[in-house]
Amino acid sequence: MAQCPGVGKKSWPEVVGENGEAVAAKIEQENHGVRAIVLLEGSATTKDWRCDRVWVWVNQRGVVTRVPRVG
Repeated sequence: MAQCPGVGKKSWPEVVGENGEAVAAKIEQENHGVRAIVLLEGSATTKDWRCDRVWVWVNQRGVVTRVPRVG
């Protein structure tokens, strides 16, 4: 993982299995330097690494399927 100076919490393993929209709000509350983006598993994304972005991967029911991480 690349270094992000001044960035707070960088991963949220405790949220796997929770509602993606609620998780996105929690992430943005815990780390004001990032934007959490909810995505359906299999969606196309950019491959660039960014300190201000967290992908929140969800299944068809909106449940988080992967550990959200800064990047």
